Amino acid sequence: MTSSDKNFPGRDHDHGVCIESAFERAEALCRERGAKLTPLRRRVLEIIWESHAPLGAYDVLQRMNAEGERNAPPTVYRTLDFLLKHGLIHRIESMNAFVGCAMSADAHRALFFICRDCGNVAETHSEAIGEAIEASATRAGFLVETPVMEISGRCQECYDDE
Repeated sequence: MTSSDKNFPGRDHDHGVCIESAFERAEALCRERGAKLTPLRRRVLEIIWESHAPLGAYDVLQRMNAEGERNAPPTVYRTLDFLLKHGLIHRIESMNAFVGCAMSADAHRALFFICRDCGNVAETHSEAIGEAIEASATRAGFLVETPVMEISGRCQECYDDE
């Protein structure tokens, strides 16, 4: 696997490319669905994509207010709900935080690798794992509503730094 194939950002990673790509996907999706990507929604999406480490709602609010904006928590939560609803971000349940969706905005089984050292998150998916979960759930008489997996460990950059 080459470094360009890896999901974790390298030290020389350009977040600007991630942000621009996220904006392009968000604008296209909103046009397609007749939704509005307001300046506030765009700004929250940008803040989420400024790094690959998950951010809590209050972290987003703090960044916005540090820039001179005065937003209340409900405003940020409504904006995060919009971005979640449209598949532009994901919620990392174990951290009560949010990360940009690196894949299609269509519903998908998300698999997150969370580095316990640097805090970065890499999103990927595996149809085989998803199918195995669905099959196990069916056998157990269980309906999967949120097929998200969070796996904690260490990214290669942190592991190699030892």
